[in-house]
Parts: sequence; structure tokens; C-alpha cells
Amino acid sequence: MKVLIYTHGTRGDVQPFAALALALQRAGHEAVLAAPAAMASLAEPYGIAFAPVHDGPNTLIDDPQIRQAIETNYRGPRGMQVALRVMRASKPLMAHVLDDMAAVAETLAASTTGPGAGVDVVVHAPGIPAQHFAEFLGVPAVPAALQPVWVPTAAFRNPVLPLRLPRALNRASYLPIKLLLRSFGGIADRLRKERLNLPRRRGRHDILRRPDGRAATVLQAFSRHLLPEPLDYPAHVHTTGFWFLPAPPTWQPPAALTGFLAGGPPPVYVGFGSMAGTDPARIGHVVTEAIGRAGVRAVLASGWGGLQVDDLPHHPPGGVREEVFVLEQAPHDWLFPQMAAIVHHGGSGTTAAALASGRPQVLCPFVADQPFWAARMAAAGVAPEPRPQQRLSADGLAAAIGRAVADPSLIKAAQHQGQVIRGERGADQAVKILESALRAG
Repeated sequence: MKVLIYTHGTRGDVQPFAALALALQRAGHEAVLAAPAAMASLAEPYGIAFAPVHDGPNTLIDDPQIRQAIETNYRGPRGMQVALRVMRASKPLMAHVLDDMAAVAETLAASTTGPGAGVDVVVHAPGIPAQHFAEFLGVPAVPAALQPVWVPTAAFRNPVLPLRLPRALNRASYLPIKLLLRSFGGIADRLRKERLNLPRRRGRHDILRRPDGRAATVLQAFSRHLLPEPLDYPAHVHTTGFWFLPAPPTWQPPAALTGFLAGGPPPVYVGFGSMAGTDPARIGHVVTEAIGRAGVRAVLASGWGGLQVDDLPHHPPGGVREEVFVLEQAPHDWLFPQMAAIVHHGGSGTTAAALASGRPQVLCPFVADQPFWAARMAAAGVAPEPRPQQRLSADGLAAAIGRAVADPSLIKAAQHQGQVIRGERGADQAVKILESALRAG
């Protein structure tokens, strides 16, 4: 089986798809990962065939409008105005991305040898309209969701909709996702006509349907054990468990980091990935104050602008000052099990890694699906009540950290959930589902 995988976004959006590609390789299949050029390091250490595409909206990560969008969570009139500006800025960049992705499909269609020739199935992030490329190649398209926002359910409202709704409207709350996908319909139609030579057929923009109208196989790369019940997903929707990419085989931790970890009790990890509001320096100050008040050792991950701690006295990045260590990043599967607790933003990838580590969590969500995961972690008993970034204070964060590292019920629940999450082996399950779907036609 040869699988072409399309995804885009920041590291958290791409890494699970690299994990799927690796699981396919280990099962004896071929995979090509088409993703932002800046994410090549997620494929190269594992020998995954990588097709770089334009970095697109990732280039806006430091744009003030993007930071403002993160801070407002698109709420209220101001949030909606910011959302519209972000969409206008992103649209031409996504056109570049989709042009590059079309070129990948065209290249593979013309190939007779080499990795990716003779593609059997296209797996894609739902926000990428790669069903058009699959139709061009004459193979099935399988959307693979990292968040439960793409397939309607009556069990809970759309997690990215920042509104409270009556339960009776839960299923209807997923309609805005369809409208979002339609916002790129013009770009996709241009590609169909000018690049892919495909007809203008009904339902062409519906990622949940095949060209013949049948339901598409859907993969959901998260755990069903974390979702509200009763779940009512149809049989063609498979919730596999999270997809984990192990640390690169050649990766070695810095000696200063291993020395710090060995030099005292387990520290608390604090990192917010690429999430940042308009004042990440303020968040950095709140975090360092909270660590001091909680009386814990800490590893601070500066990430991609989500946390600025440059003003910490005598504390250069990658160095040690007293009971705090600052690093840019380290593989979560190596680092998290050595922590006392994990403080993070609630992105699906970091949430998954924190769950798998079996350590309690403190969630400080910004935007999109993060408040949903934060609420689910509290419901699962592995975290105190969320501490949203917009209202984050040193006292509140210190109290949450103190509970996470000392509350026996949180610690026991986290250990149990860790066993459950690790046992799902989500990427391996996804491979089996793809094999079965292809055999069934």
C-alpha cells in the first residue's frame, strides 16, 4: 500500500501525520508526507519520504493580527473582525500551499518508479481539501482529524465554537466547519479546472463524501475515552487513539538538561508551543512568578514564541539558574515522564503526550479546541480546573501547580489514563483501518 499524506500548520498539526507515515513504514507500506517545508525535520530522521510545500499561513505566526486572534479567541465583535482579517491574510498564502500540493499529486501521477509512485490512498488533514487531489489520482481520500470538530455528533457541541448552546443544537453547531471549508472553494475550483482537469460536480467540496456519494472513511486521531458520552459516530468514522511520533533515533538530550533533571526532585514542565497572545513576555513573567510561589523546580520550554523568559535574571536560554531550566524544545515522549506535572496550552498533540506520560496536568488554553481539551482533562480527573490565558495570574497558576504535584487523586487518575492512552496504539490502529478500507473498496 502506498499512501500520500497531506497536512499543514505548525508542529502540532504535522507531527501526528509523521507518526502515521512512520507506522505505515513499519507495517511494510510506503508513505509520502506532503507538509510545510519548515517541517522537514519531522520526517528526515525516520527516512520518511517528504514533499515540501509552501509554509503558507505559518509565515504569519508573528503577525500582530494572529496574536490578537489568539488572545480574543474570536469572541465578540472585535474577535469576529480579527477573524475576518486573519482569513483575508491567509487566503492568498493557502493558494500557494494548494498549488504546491497539486504539483505533488501531478508529479506522483507521472511517476512510474520511486517513493510514492502508484498511490493507493490519500490521507489528509480535513482543513486541506486534498479530496480533489485524490480524485485526480483516482484513489480514495481519507480525512484524518486531530480534533473532534469535523464530524457532527449530538454528544457535544462543536469544540471550536466559542458559544454555549442548548444540547438540542449540538449537531447543528458543526455547520460552521462546512462553511469554513467552502471559503477555499474558489481556490479548489481553479485547481480542478486549470491543473487537475476535473469536472465541476455536485458535492465536490464535501470531505466526508466520496465522488460517488458514498461516505468516506474517516480517521480521528484522538482517544474515544476522553469524549463525552453517548457517542453516536457512524461506522465509517474510526476514533483510533492518538498518533505518537517517538523521539528521533539519533536524538540525545543536552548534558546540561540531564544534569538538571538528576540534580533534584522531578520538576514541572511549562510550555505553550507556538501559541502566543499579544504579550508573551507577560505570560513568561506570570509563569516564573508562579513557579517561585509554588516552590517547585521547573523546565520552561520557550517553543515558537509561546513563552518569553528572556528577562529572567542571569538565565540564558539553554542554561540553568537555581531551580529553573530553559530550553527551546525536547521530545515530549522523553521529557514528560520525568516531570512532576505538565503545564501547557491544551493543543491536541501536547495534551496527548501529557496523557501518555501518566503525569498530572495544568491547562492554560488560548483558542480553538484548546478550551475543549482543557475541560476534558478536568473531567477525566487528571487536571485542576483550567486557567485560561486571558485571565492567567501568578497566584492562580501557582495554586493549580501546587495541586497537580501533590493531589493523590490527580496523580492516580493520570497514571491510569496514561496506561489507557498508551495501550490504544492509535497510529497502528489507523494503519489497520486503511488496510481494511482498501480491501473493501
